[in-house]
This record gives sequence, C-alpha cells and structure tokens, in this order.
Amino acid sequence: MDQAVSDEVDLLRAHAGGDPHAFARLYDRYDQASFVFVRRLLGAAHADAAEDLHQETWIAIARNAAGFDPARAGFRAWLFTIARRKVFDHFRRQKVAILSGADPEAATSVPDPAPTPLERVESLELAQTVVAAVEALPLAQRDVFVMFAHAGLSLEEIAEVTGAGVETAKSRLRYARATLRRALAAERPAHV
Repeated sequence: MDQAVSDEVDLLRAHAGGDPHAFARLYDRYDQASFVFVRRLLGAAHADAAEDLHQETWIAIARNAAGFDPARAGFRAWLFTIARRKVFDHFRRQKVAILSGADPEAATSVPDPAPTPLERVESLELAQTVVAAVEALPLAQRDVFVMFAHAGLSLEEIAEVTGAGVETAKSRLRYARATLRRALAAERPAHV
C-alpha cells in the first residue's frame, strides 16, 4: 500500500474514531476533484444540482467512514463510486433519459492565456464546443471519459466504480475518444 493510500485509510479511521481534523484533510484533498466530477457528469441541464449532490457525497463518506474496506477498493475509487451513485440517483428521480447540451457559462471557467480579444473569442468557442461534445456523449461513455480524463482514475479503478469489467471500461473510453475526435475534427487547426 503506497503512502497516499495508507494516509487516506488512516484519515478515514481517525475520522471514524472522532478526530475532527481528519475528515477536513480528506475533504480538502478531494473536494474540487469530486465537485468537478459531479458537475461534469450531470451536464449543463442539471448543473444546478451539482452542489447538493457533492454535499450528499461527502455526507455519505463521513457517515460510512468506519465501513470503508481498503481491501475492496482504494479511497478515490470509493469516493467516485459514491459520487457517481448520487448523480445516477438524481437522474432516476428526475426521470432523465437523454442528456445533452452545452452550458456556455461552464466554458467561461476555462483559463485563457491568449491576450487578444480574437483569441479569447476563439478559445471560448472551442471550450463551448468541447463541453458540448463531452455532454453529448452517451452517459456510459461520458461517465468513463470524465473519470479517466478529469478525475485521473485508472481503467481498473473505473471498472471498480462502474461495476463493469476493465475491457468494458476500456471499450467505453475508446468509443468516447473516437466520438470526441470526430466531433472536434473541424476545430483542429490545419497545420497540426
């Protein structure tokens, strides 16, 4: 077990034992990554639920810390499994069938180092195109793509989170990448 994993297990155990600072350290470490994961998985149409689902995720972690079993999954996989379930529960409650669309506001948070107004407009348009392309992916592919590209989970961890096999996770990621490549082909500069 590497040091980070050991530290996460120790923090969960300390939290379960009543240490008020242990949970705060875990939360600080994974807060932003888990929020962005929830937000991206929800898509623009349900972005307003992101904060509530993010909080529900951390409440579930706090309540179930004593039951965490590092032999079954790593902390990150456990965290993203809980977050994913909260999002899917939300979709079931909302009876969501088709998830697509783009939120122009989501693209404004993409950093833009270009100083000219034209480059800024082009960058915003590209970001909106990328967000729209990711959100247009079928949910199973978007789920795997966001976990891999944003959350940094390995295919093995994604398989744990989704309950699918590693080959299924790999296949979904491959299809997502191919779909994104086709959707974004027009955005690629001619000289690349």
